[in-house]
Amino acid sequence: MHFRYVARDDQGKTQRGTLEADNARHARQQLRERRWQPLSLKRATASSAKTGCIKSRDFVLMMRQLATLTGANLPLAQSLQALAQQSEKPQQRQLIDTLRQRVLEGSSLAEAVALFPKTFSPLYQAMISAGEASGRLDRVLEQLADYSEQNEKLKSKLLQAMIYPLLLTVVAMAVVGILLVAVVPEVVAQFSHMQQNLPASTRILMQLSDAAQQFGPALLIVIVTLVLLYQTALRRPTLQLRWHQRMLQLPLMGRITLNLNLARYARTLSILTHSAVPLLEGMAISAAVLSNVFIRERLQLAAERVREGVTLTQALDASQLLTPMMRHMIASGESSGELDAMLKRTADIQDQAFVSQMTLAVSLFEPLLIVVMAVVVLFIILAILQPILQLNSLTG
Repeated sequence: MHFRYVARDDQGKTQRGTLEADNARHARQQLRERRWQPLSLKRATASSAKTGCIKSRDFVLMMRQLATLTGANLPLAQSLQALAQQSEKPQQRQLIDTLRQRVLEGSSLAEAVALFPKTFSPLYQAMISAGEASGRLDRVLEQLADYSEQNEKLKSKLLQAMIYPLLLTVVAMAVVGILLVAVVPEVVAQFSHMQQNLPASTRILMQLSDAAQQFGPALLIVIVTLVLLYQTALRRPTLQLRWHQRMLQLPLMGRITLNLNLARYARTLSILTHSAVPLLEGMAISAAVLSNVFIRERLQLAAERVREGVTLTQALDASQLLTPMMRHMIASGESSGELDAMLKRTADIQDQAFVSQMTLAVSLFEPLLIVVMAVVVLFIILAILQPILQLNSLTG
């Protein structure tokens, strides 16, 4: 049974959450074991007790703590109970309580985590299942934490690389918009009474300013509509496949996309093979985590070739996605029996290539945007100054 509770902890703070117990009395006992005073306890359905995603940082810490407890030869249910008791976040504690209850009912940990696909992806489920089957659950949990941490670091690097260019772009567009809508009309209005012809740059600036004032809101609506239509169109599998294929053909962005996806594929397959997950299952899961549909389909086709009896190196080579370095390293790992180690090295190399190419793209974009912004501002200044200089020359 699931129970929703409201309790006061030993520090006087109110805690809310859901736990599983045989009855209400057992639920109150669990709360008292945490040194909490039950204030309210209501029965809830099992579906309403299920939690969503927890933060990546909390997930990594939870996996490391569970690995430590299971590595100390504590029973799994007892390890989960200890983990729940020391968890300070209700959502995380709720998830752990549910896992513990499933384990007490006779389910394996892999079967229990399958109830929470938002938190435990098929990759994590396969790793935990392999860890339980091999008796190396603690090591697998550590690897799972390392994998999640590595992915989080990569996302953080990508976000950090994108924040400044995006901010710079928004500021540049805002500055130009303010100049055209608010500043330029006030200045160029002084030239409207002039009898002589205005310079071409000034006339162009006045037309741009008028257009920005008249059609600015409509243009913004059109842009938003096009973005929404673009997102809707990409939901169609055929269009999404074509677009992702075209992305790989772009000069610099294509290499960045390819390196990012290959790094993730190699790292995922490395950790799955190290966890004793069968190769075909590992290839299927590794391809499923990729963001680029074209690369994903190519690597899924490689898994089918392996199923037909082709070696991993030959199957991946036929996809025409691997770099020469990746091809030789995977072939070496496959022939020497150290495939997981070579895949990990390959992933590290691709990660480094991704970071360096991303840094290069940002370093090229920033000065280019600054130059464009400088040209636009210079054009506005010249368009304003030219009539003034022309008027001075006539009066002089």
